[in-house]
Amino acid sequence: MISTGLTMQEPHFQILLYYCYTPIEDPDAFASEQRELCERLGLLGRILIAWEGLNGTVSGESAATQYYMEAMREDPRFQKMAFKVDPAEGHAFPRLSVKARGEVVTLGLDREEDIDPNAISGKKLEPRQWMEMLESGAEDLVVLDGRNTYEADLGRFQGAICPEIEHFRDFPKWFEEHRSELEGKRVMTYCTGGIRCEKLSGFLLKEGIEDVYQLDGGIIRYGHDEETAGRYFDGRCYVFDQRVGVDVNHTETHRVVSRCEVCGGLSDRYVNCAFPSCNRQHFRCEVCEQREGRACSPECREESS
Repeated sequence: MISTGLTMQEPHFQILLYYCYTPIEDPDAFASEQRELCERLGLLGRILIAWEGLNGTVSGESAATQYYMEAMREDPRFQKMAFKVDPAEGHAFPRLSVKARGEVVTLGLDREEDIDPNAISGKKLEPRQWMEMLESGAEDLVVLDGRNTYEADLGRFQGAICPEIEHFRDFPKWFEEHRSELEGKRVMTYCTGGIRCEKLSGFLLKEGIEDVYQLDGGIIRYGHDEETAGRYFDGRCYVFDQRVGVDVNHTETHRVVSRCEVCGGLSDRYVNCAFPSCNRQHFRCEVCEQREGRACSPECREESS
């Protein structure tokens, strides 16, 4: 039980998603502080810390997560950090991982060429502004997904360009091959919680794309917004915890966009390959899983049998 002075009638959990670009002089020391705080509060999840800031998602009892948010905001560096909060029935993570590394999100650029979102970044759009731009139907608008392919396969904004990339660091190479698709356009970038499109939008500006926007707070905040209700987002939003996907579009226009790899029917069930050495995530409906199992290929089926 945490020593916060707060009491609860019954266990109630929350999941926090948050980030902040701010200079951290000693990432290793700060990582140790974060680990100690989370262990004391009983929080589980993943926190990445670098010289450029931090990126975190943790779960815990509501009293503990509330205490954590208050403790973070007592630090001047994180006073204005926004937390996306989801209710949960229990922990969304099996363990706690707090790591210091070179970057919190990696574009694969040299340190001197890397993007500082506090110096250069796209214009931030509130959820309502984002929705209104989508509704304008302007021909010079391009919506660019700032996530990896397996995330976009589960869900994305209608009409978005979803680059075929496996890692965020693959974006510079993708851009060089697709620069002409973005030049002279108003480019709207988005990602899960906002951290990647802050850096991606700055990268596009640095590369000469003049009119760049970013969805403030990402897909998660857009789905929480009562006015937008997640409109124009198809499928579900991929999240890096045990939920795998969360609903975004809370209107009657919600639809599934992913398909079972076996039967081709609509399905948003992401499963891992039954062969541990493969473990590839793929879509498989319940019927096909019962009939075929979870092996993603004949070779994996043979290896896992």
